[in-house]
Amino acid sequence: MLSFLRISGLALIDELELPLGPGFTVITGETGAGKSILVDALSLLRGGRARTDLVRSGSNEAQVEAVFSLRPDDPRLEVLAAQGRQVDDGLLVRRIVPKAGKGRVYLGGGLATAGELAEVVGSLVDITSQHDQQSLMDPESQLAILDSYAGNEDTLDIMRSLYASLASAESEIASFEADAATRAEREDFLRFQVRELEEANLVPGEDEALRMEREKVKGAEKFLAAAARGEQVLYSAEVAAASLIGSVVRDLEALCRLDSDFAVSAERLSEAQSIVQDVARDLGRYASSVRFDPQRLEEIEERLYLIGRLTRKHGGTLEGAIQNREQLNRALNELGDYEDTLAERRRSLSEARQRAVSLAQQLAVRRREAARSLGQAIDATLCELGLTGARVMVEVEDRGLEGLGPRGQDKISFQFAPNAGEPPRPLAKIASGGELSRVMLAVKQALSRADQTSTYVFDEVDAGVGGAVAEVIRLKIRSIAAQRQVFAVTHLAQIAAFADRHLKVEKHMHEGRTVAEVRVLNDSEREEEMARMLGGLEPSPEAAEHARQMLRRARGEKHRGRRRA
Repeated sequence: MLSFLRISGLALIDELELPLGPGFTVITGETGAGKSILVDALSLLRGGRARTDLVRSGSNEAQVEAVFSLRPDDPRLEVLAAQGRQVDDGLLVRRIVPKAGKGRVYLGGGLATAGELAEVVGSLVDITSQHDQQSLMDPESQLAILDSYAGNEDTLDIMRSLYASLASAESEIASFEADAATRAEREDFLRFQVRELEEANLVPGEDEALRMEREKVKGAEKFLAAAARGEQVLYSAEVAAASLIGSVVRDLEALCRLDSDFAVSAERLSEAQSIVQDVARDLGRYASSVRFDPQRLEEIEERLYLIGRLTRKHGGTLEGAIQNREQLNRALNELGDYEDTLAERRRSLSEARQRAVSLAQQLAVRRREAARSLGQAIDATLCELGLTGARVMVEVEDRGLEGLGPRGQDKISFQFAPNAGEPPRPLAKIASGGELSRVMLAVKQALSRADQTSTYVFDEVDAGVGGAVAEVIRLKIRSIAAQRQVFAVTHLAQIAAFADRHLKVEKHMHEGRTVAEVRVLNDSEREEEMARMLGGLEPSPEAAEHARQMLRRARGEKHRGRRRA
């Protein structure tokens, strides 16, 4: 249920906050007052297209914010929680439409996409307008209506998954069979690549080790000179560091007999002499091992060139080339087992097709059963709406394997006969605007008992009717409102009288600009608004009295309904 709505900077609205409640809320106002702005706001929350012309002149952005209260058993709660959305105090939704730049969407305390908004809020709020009635003529929309009525959502999820598996299997086998013509050529090429990699005998980390060795071989003369000179200065020269330190140690040790303070210094110098001698020996060994070897340098360069060429061909890195060798071997084995692999893939394809067709046939059975019931429910409501003798037949056509898709293999067609004795024809070809309006209302009443939509919005679906038909439309809207939250934009006093809550949209001038405001009417204000709807801008006393009687009747009817409940 929509429990709170806030709008700012949208069309004629500067700032608007509306606490809302369950049941039936009616929205009225003069033509052009801005009633459609509320519908536009809810459409934005459903993920509708964010048009920049909706941003109020002088504003940088338009914002629509709402709080939806969800029942504890609502299946959407588990999905939202898994996505990390906050729903403890209701689901907070916000849509920002800037004058320039990219808009932003917030869902349950975090950023979201318009697609995610449409998926969540689109299932919470259903908007029916005169324009939306055109969707009733679309075969895909008719299929969605029938599936919603039949409760096929879970089965459809499985159907989409099975069809995706089937499409994947078909794609794989098509690709595999396309390779058959060049299989021998590809097998030779794979063998060449595998042989090339195996003969190279690549080792992880080998390239880095070779680069280090190359630098060492290329700089051998420098390394030799440095090591030899170091060994000489430290140990082998006539006046070497080790011998000089040794003479100082001997002098200090002789003085230790006279002054023990020299003992520490002598000991430390003796340790230093040992360290210098060790380093000198290491440098000597290194100098004796270093040789400039042009042949080894050439071998290293050739090996690094080979590694570089192979890594460029196979993954970009040495490790990637080593891994690619295993992948090439697997591909080669698969080509070698072509017939077995092809047979296995064909078996997988056949099984995937059989599972998809079997479920599609189950869907067809459920749709045919639901089609009869849906048609009967629509016919009964159409009779009550003044279309006595009118019939709607929901036809389910099995298109066979050629028509198999993610929603099964059925084509749905709503057939309409407006008068008794006439053959039904496609709804899209013969239904008038008024007839479409009443068929749509009949469909909504049928679906209200089956779907998970919590809020219905009817935008002037009663246009073009009056009298007894308006009274029946009122009853139907009230019937839906007994199970769902309903908002209705209307010009008919017969419908407005029986609302639980009455919102009036009106325009006025403020600082030289037109502003639309929405007010919740009290009892006396409702009488005035009802009288205006019955009698025009200056209603007669008779219109005012008629309005009071209609409201009194509505209160009595609701009171009797509560007593029966």
